[in-house]
Amino acid sequence: MNNKTDYMKLLPVMLCFFAMGFVDLVGIASNYVKADLGLSDSVANVFPSMVFFWFLIFSVPTGVLMNRIGRKKTVLLSLVVTIVSLVMPLIGDGFYVMLASFCLLGIGNALMQTSLNPLISTVVRGGNLASTLTFGQFVKAIASFLAPYIAMWGATGVLPTFGYGWKVLFLVYFVVGVISAALLFVTPIEEDKPLPASPMGRGQDGGDKSQGKPYSSPSGRSGGGVFRLLGRPVVLLSFLGIMCHVGIDVGTNTTAPKLLMERLGMTLNEAAFATSLYFIFRTVGCLTGSFFLRVMSGRTFFTVSVVMMALSMAGMLFGTSAAVLYVAIALVGYGNSNIFSIVFSQALLAIPDRQNEVSGLMVMGLFGGTVFPLVMGFASDAVGQAGAVAVMAVGVIYLFSYIKRIKE
Repeated sequence: MNNKTDYMKLLPVMLCFFAMGFVDLVGIASNYVKADLGLSDSVANVFPSMVFFWFLIFSVPTGVLMNRIGRKKTVLLSLVVTIVSLVMPLIGDGFYVMLASFCLLGIGNALMQTSLNPLISTVVRGGNLASTLTFGQFVKAIASFLAPYIAMWGATGVLPTFGYGWKVLFLVYFVVGVISAALLFVTPIEEDKPLPASPMGRGQDGGDKSQGKPYSSPSGRSGGGVFRLLGRPVVLLSFLGIMCHVGIDVGTNTTAPKLLMERLGMTLNEAAFATSLYFIFRTVGCLTGSFFLRVMSGRTFFTVSVVMMALSMAGMLFGTSAAVLYVAIALVGYGNSNIFSIVFSQALLAIPDRQNEVSGLMVMGLFGGTVFPLVMGFASDAVGQAGAVAVMAVGVIYLFSYIKRIKE
């Protein structure tokens, strides 16, 4: 496989990473739905919670499905579900239409997150896993930080909205989703055939049989067998680490505008910049992280990232000026940008023969995007946005405890 062929195959896969970022529109969209329908924080936070709830249900079955139909077909299925979710707000309205749309968006993203990360290894051979995944996260982050701007421009009439207002965001991403699916469909990608392995992910002679095929996995694994992998400490702790990472990510996505509105008296359209600021620095973090992960140890970079997140929590908890709040939002954006890639790669490399199933478990950890916003909603209704920040701070504390698990 020559370099040009690899490059041409990488383009549609990276566009799929862009489509993966559609899920982050839920943060700004839930704020606009809250304003449109006059909802409380706890009710409005049901929307991001329902998006990420489906990672708990579909992630592990998707890992098993990949073993049967392949990664490319699974990614294509995820794009179809995502496209349907983006159409619904364009043809309907109201609480239940938006709820159904966000549910389908979550289901599609659960399928995509589980299958697209392993598909990278089929296209890119021999590269550093963490840095390659980080570049994909960089592409994903572009879609994430564009979402608040597109919604804001639609709400203020900067963009032609065709009568959709802020919902023009769904129209733009629908078009990109269709293009992503079409390009991936016509791109030939040869996948590795599954390798037989013992339940502990080793060959019959006890040696590692997966070299050269880093994502090979036995076909026909049952869901129960997959869940038994949580008995491995590195898998369980990585699962919890991803729960915290996503909880902080979704939490900041939804809470940052509310912080500016509560403490600085901004309108929603003005405060929407906070979500974009978060994703801008997460994008910069992904781009620079792919470099730093090649020149320094993963543990060192992970430690620096978590320290930045801790400083951010302090700034959001006690800050009352625009400068402090903006710096805090930027810090958590950069600090949280590479947590997923590092934790994900640690879990995958720990059990090389069962990486499809481990991928499913790790993506199931995105269920943290359900748990954190629900708790944060009740906390903010009780004591204001400081309560929501305190919930995210718990996740940062856990990530400090994960540092010792990262191999140098």
